[in-house]
Amino acid sequence: MTSGAAVVPEERLGPEPPLGLAAGAGSVGWWVLRRVVWSVFILLGVSILVFAATQALPGDPAQQILGHSALQEQLRALRHELGLDRSLASQYLHWLGDVLSGNLGETIAAHEPVGHILRDRGLASLALVVSSAAIAIPLSVLLGTFAAARRDRAFDHVSQVVLLVLTAVPEFVIGLVLLVLFATSVWKVLPAVALIPSGGAAWTHPRELALPVMTLVLAVVPYLARLQRAAMIDVLESEYVQMARLKGLPEHLVVRRHALRNSIVPVVQGSALTLIWLTGGIVTIEFLFAYPGLGSELVTAVQGRDIRLVQAIVLLLATSYVIFNLLADLLTIYATPRLRTQRR
Repeated sequence: MTSGAAVVPEERLGPEPPLGLAAGAGSVGWWVLRRVVWSVFILLGVSILVFAATQALPGDPAQQILGHSALQEQLRALRHELGLDRSLASQYLHWLGDVLSGNLGETIAAHEPVGHILRDRGLASLALVVSSAAIAIPLSVLLGTFAAARRDRAFDHVSQVVLLVLTAVPEFVIGLVLLVLFATSVWKVLPAVALIPSGGAAWTHPRELALPVMTLVLAVVPYLARLQRAAMIDVLESEYVQMARLKGLPEHLVVRRHALRNSIVPVVQGSALTLIWLTGGIVTIEFLFAYPGLGSELVTAVQGRDIRLVQAIVLLLATSYVIFNLLADLLTIYATPRLRTQRR
């Protein structure tokens, strides 16, 4: 099949264009600029919600830091130091200005720079998310493609049953099962907790990463593999694939050259949602395995009423959500010629 013939199915079977691109928004560069501007406004709205939510947390931070035996003079002095005696609007604008200038302040309890905590814990969480995604996404594409190519055969039926079972099981249950199997009762080959030293590179502790990564992979693969299978089945039943078969091309070439590329776009969008879920889902997994990442630090910060740290972590997670969505749309445009070449 010629390279020119492959453009037709992509135009017919491609995904819906990202918002604004199909309506004649102009070139891809102009669309990206608009998305970046909208992302800034979204993050501004998120910052307002984050600030309001942390202010609504029960309790008095000054009282929690100094204890119930603290004198009123001490409490007033600490509230003034933390800026808690100002109006909410003044507190928000002051906090937003500090964030934009890169000055995140110090934690309330330990007086440790928030930026240092975000760097150390953020890199640990990044290692967990990237490792899980690097395994889960290619594995999902492989399983989904293999199952679609052998539709209604034994592998397809067995894999779908296993994937449906894994989909119905919460990730913390998967983690507990893996703990029993590989750390505590059956095979004691992996550590039950991730004892990574503070500031240490998580990449250099593969044994500690193993169980959290396995848990996240098993939680993510069922969704993406079923998505890839459905997309691949749809492409394999298209007219241009049938034409390629009639021309005598081997089945593996039909799948690899003509079907796989056109079925990968839904998985790109699904992978963005998966990365977003991984970024938020690490809270449970990090707490389960005592992993020193942003998730476990967020739980500790909420329990300790450390407002500055909670605000910084949640805002960082929200920023990652926006970036993942933007990257997914860009990859969708790159993989779909009719979106990549569209003009006014």
